[in-house]
Amino acid sequence: MKARSAFPERGRPRGDIAAALAEMREADADWRGGRVPLYVFGALPEVEEVGREAFMTFFSENALGARRAFKSLGRMEEEIVDMALGLFHAPADGAGVVTSGGTESILLAVKACRDFARARRGERFLHGNLVLPETAHPAFDKAALLMDLEVRRIPVAGDLRADIAAMANAVDTETSMIAGSVPCFPYGVIDPIAELSELALSRGLWLHVDACVGGYLAPFARDLGRPIPEFDFALPGVAALSADLHKFGFCPKPASTILFRDTTRANAGGFDLDVWPSGRFTTRTLVGTRPGGSVAAAWAVLNHLGREGYRAIAARLIAMRDAYVAGIEAIPGMRVFGRPELTIIAFGAEALDMAAVAEDMAARGWVPGLVRRPPGLHIMASLLHEGVRDRYLGDLAAAVAAAPPASATGVAADY
Repeated sequence: MKARSAFPERGRPRGDIAAALAEMREADADWRGGRVPLYVFGALPEVEEVGREAFMTFFSENALGARRAFKSLGRMEEEIVDMALGLFHAPADGAGVVTSGGTESILLAVKACRDFARARRGERFLHGNLVLPETAHPAFDKAALLMDLEVRRIPVAGDLRADIAAMANAVDTETSMIAGSVPCFPYGVIDPIAELSELALSRGLWLHVDACVGGYLAPFARDLGRPIPEFDFALPGVAALSADLHKFGFCPKPASTILFRDTTRANAGGFDLDVWPSGRFTTRTLVGTRPGGSVAAAWAVLNHLGREGYRAIAARLIAMRDAYVAGIEAIPGMRVFGRPELTIIAFGAEALDMAAVAEDMAARGWVPGLVRRPPGLHIMASLLHEGVRDRYLGDLAAAVAAAPPASATGVAADY
């Protein structure tokens, strides 16, 4: 058993701390060199600097006090939400909040949906269920576990997108939410949100659009003429939408947005408690204390880039995606799963042991992203991956050429 680290009796000099951090960091993967296919999202060095400077300017401020003590943060958060509501075509009564990430955004959406359903259906509606494509993010299951809700995951259609008919068949009187992804993480394809909107309207359901990955990329790819289907509040059945600022919004972590069609739904996602001697305690987020730096950084990056800047980055990202797809499909036996609209690409070869390919890529210095069904590899590319494309594809071709035939066990995805 490993010995516990002891709380130090005496503090260490700043120089020693810096040296220790640098030493520990040597074991990290080379994400700046494009070796990591997820976790980090790079745009331009200038954008990173703008975000870092703003974050450090508000390093000590607490966004919990944005309404009382740090009104600058309150103003910035309101402007971030306003920009997001406009980007996603929300009605005039739309509302939202900046959160710590996609998981918190989805948790708040599920909580809002549950309480909204209870208010409409009465106290007898204590539990309920969520009907989701099997590709929906596990954050929905986290929310369901916390709130004692049932999750019904439905196999996707042949194009790897949500199967609308199958989801409709799974809906019953206890269903409160259906959801779709823009795009789904496993395959990078966008679910048919317009059809889900029609289903939600016809059955009186809450439709949540999980655009945590693609929310701040898809609108700008559409501006460039790419065939991005409608997915936001322009569709009348969309009740809420989550989109991560710290993914393809290129803002420092942690930062996401959860947006609601109207203030009634938004209020159902918050907390208003009067249970202790200090009096009333209200938050619009799950957490209390929030880093003011992430709010300031998100505001700074959005204003620094503007629509023009995001469109320019989107053009490079989509061109890079096309080049990766072409390069992967040029390797004998390899195919891309589905037709990804944005920058997530899942791919594999049925005849090969993709676990062996992943191990070979790891030995060559890449952190392999994995997909279990069907067995394959996975990348979520940002501009960090633009300059290493030829090297990645060359190593992938060599790993594929050396791979043994497919095994019965396949490849297990472990994040």
